[in-house]
Amino acid sequence: MSVVDAWMQHPTLRHSDHEMFDSLRRWTGSERPTEPLPVEVTVAAMAEAGVEVGLSAAWYGPGGPLIDNDEVADFVARSGGRLRGVAGVDLTRPVRAVRELRRAVTELDFVALRIVPWLWQLPPTDRLYYPLYTACVELGVPFCTQVGHTGPMRPSETGRPIPYIDQVALDFPELTIVCGHIGYPWTAEMIAVADKHPNVHIDTSAYTVRRYPRELVEYLRGRGRRKVLFGTNYPMITPSRALEHLDELGLDEETTELFLSGNARRVFGL
Repeated sequence: MSVVDAWMQHPTLRHSDHEMFDSLRRWTGSERPTEPLPVEVTVAAMAEAGVEVGLSAAWYGPGGPLIDNDEVADFVARSGGRLRGVAGVDLTRPVRAVRELRRAVTELDFVALRIVPWLWQLPPTDRLYYPLYTACVELGVPFCTQVGHTGPMRPSETGRPIPYIDQVALDFPELTIVCGHIGYPWTAEMIAVADKHPNVHIDTSAYTVRRYPRELVEYLRGRGRRKVLFGTNYPMITPSRALEHLDELGLDEETTELFLSGNARRVFGL
């Protein structure tokens, strides 16, 4: 069965060596890298776990791009069709940001926009996001964002599903929103928002199967089977590690297919 990874990144050294990820390195027992990660290593990690497509995102923050859109496009071109691009933009320059998003979608063939609110310390309801939401709707691409607490040493408040995702979905009912990282410790809030809004979805990135909250597993098994997408947050978690113990979830064949690839193919138009 094919797999789509809805949240990953092929990192530059600027990204993977950044001090804000020290806490993640502490959790995973990994060392700071000294050389850029070859695209071939990422492709091999995907192939080992049967990941057919990975949505590889740019990272833009207040200090400048850690992975810019053109770097992502280069990684995509060298991936043998395994990677698809997800755009990033400078949130503080709204006009330039909209132009860059349009370029990424129309010229680079990117399939979504991702903004990580804690990186900017601005919640998704901040006015700087709103021109981008309109552009996403017009371009027909999803908006991807992070929910839940932050692993890096940054404030977690921006990751609350209520009120932030709920309000955005109310203001932009046509906008497709994919909320990465499950939303823990506000998982119940995240599920409530996904239930309430037809275009709001959840992805499981940054969590291995055995760490999925009980509420999410029950949701995935039942009414949320078309709402939950598989993700890894690679390279923090490899696809093979993220998929280990998948059979313990007790999913039927249809739900497994939707979770691993069907929902992502529908949501991102793959």
